[in-house]
Amino acid sequence: MTLPQHVELYEVGPREGFQSEASNIPTEDKIAFVNALSQTGLKNIEVTSFVSPKWVPQMADAEIVLAKIERVQGVAYRAAYLNLKGLERALANNVTLDGSLVLSASDAFSRRNLNKSTSEMLKALPEWIEAYQAAGIPVKQMGFMASFGCNFEGYIYLDHLLNIMGKVISLAESYGERIQKVKLADTMGWANPEQIKRTVRAIQDKWPEINIHLHLHDTRGQGLANVYAALQEGLWEFDTAVAGLGGCPFAAVKGAPGNISTEDVAFLCEEMGIDTGLNLEALVECSKMVEQIVGRELPGHLSKGGVLPGIRPQSWMQVQGS
Repeated sequence: MTLPQHVELYEVGPREGFQSEASNIPTEDKIAFVNALSQTGLKNIEVTSFVSPKWVPQMADAEIVLAKIERVQGVAYRAAYLNLKGLERALANNVTLDGSLVLSASDAFSRRNLNKSTSEMLKALPEWIEAYQAAGIPVKQMGFMASFGCNFEGYIYLDHLLNIMGKVISLAESYGERIQKVKLADTMGWANPEQIKRTVRAIQDKWPEINIHLHLHDTRGQGLANVYAALQEGLWEFDTAVAGLGGCPFAAVKGAPGNISTEDVAFLCEEMGIDTGLNLEALVECSKMVEQIVGRELPGHLSKGGVLPGIRPQSWMQVQGS
């Protein structure tokens, strides 16, 4: 077991959380929420999504929100996009871009969410690479939705995931690009801790130079257990959402918990002596704030249980383990 010394949490609540809400979230509330998150120590905040308002009406105000938030130096403000038109909008609205090539590991989910098969999406990747290169953005990342399982297709086998990863890496290399990170999304909450470990080890054995970033959902209550399993393998980058906002609106699981909670993951890490650079009290206040915005209780735990009087010092952890 090799726990990392530092963990970086990428906040996705303003995007993935609000896009999942049935009722309209006022633009002013979105702006205020992002501004509050910017004061917590978070270095990466996914603010919105450049998608069709016909399919995701909650993101119709993307440009307005990005124009009016109070940007804090040192914070990367990000946005999601699923097609080249969305990329064009992102380029025009001052967001941090990773040059990421995104597919679904599940063909069934790809057809449902992107209206294309996985093989069709793979064939379209040269257009993405060329668009990034035209914009002067290195292609350094690949991402896979439904990496561990799918409500429409079932289990996603590791060999299949590794196969499509290899195809993307080879394609990027043919254009002179080098993939340095893979983001694996447990879009519908199928992963378990042992599966996380097996997947991480298989990728690290095959491509030791590639950093692994996890996007985990707590759909079936495995979220924090999966984080701990990943931490034991040395992973240090995770997507999270304050209060456990979010979930996938196209996953056909109504009422299930959403993404893993930012404050819960931060608390877990800090309690184990892993630095996050985050202010837990400020995150709890953001959690309470967003519950008021959406008008209901959310699944995050720390805002209900409370922050302990003091995080256990690392020396305490070392003594207990001796």
